Amino acid sequence: MEIPMGTQGCFSKSLLLSASILVLWMLQGSQAALYIQKIPEQPQKNQDLLLSVQGVPDTFQDFNWYLGEETYGGTRLFTYIPGIQRPQRDGSAMGQRDIVGFPNGSMLLRRAQPTDSGTYQVAITINSEWTMKAKTEVQVAEKNKELPSTHLPTNAGILAATIIGSLAAGALLISCIAYLLVTRNWRGQSHRMATTEKPELGPAHDAGDNNIYEVMPSPVLLVSPISDTRSINPARVSPVPSLSPEANQDLLNPDPAPYCQLVPTS
Repeated sequence: MEIPMGTQGCFSKSLLLSASILVLWMLQGSQAALYIQKIPEQPQKNQDLLLSVQGVPDTFQDFNWYLGEETYGGTRLFTYIPGIQRPQRDGSAMGQRDIVGFPNGSMLLRRAQPTDSGTYQVAITINSEWTMKAKTEVQVAEKNKELPSTHLPTNAGILAATIIGSLAAGALLISCIAYLLVTRNWRGQSHRMATTEKPELGPAHDAGDNNIYEVMPSPVLLVSPISDTRSINPARVSPVPSLSPEANQDLLNPDPAPYCQLVPTS
């Protein structure tokens, strides 16, 4: 039984279409499995950056690295061909960059600069009809630009120390002022009390004893001496009464005792 020619043509086209779809599906699955890991994730200026390729098959022909959104000769950094003596061949976009390729598809960018920021792509050629691709974004930051969070603890500590120091100084100043006011008020009250109080009369320190004396009249009539008779006015002197002989004898021989005698009452 012979198959018509038209039927053979349709079968061949269907088989070719199925194979093409299968190849495309395999390519998409291969691209999904290939990815680039950045080490470190946020590179700084003058820091080495490793772009490690993950998911590379065991055998491949070569791989090419590109810097940019497009993959052509003007954006190619280098080509690495395993199995030859000098496997790495630099491209047009290499310039003055120091880049080293590795047999597993990874690359090392030494002393990265902010101008090296951009989109990095790798294309691994498995055969003439199968190429795996992956890309990643790289942003090289300035080294002197630090995150605000790194300064937060220092600034917070300085601020706290400033506040505590100000409060301590204010408390010390208020304490000094209060002490001066209280001391001044106390001294004023002491001075007023000292001036308003009357001194108390106490006993004399030179008193010889504690006896109380009273004056007793003398039993003998007091007569002025003869030397003082001239100074007395005769008109005012009353006549002296006559005295008995005993009285005259007493006047001639006066008692050596005082005319007044102090007698203690207790």
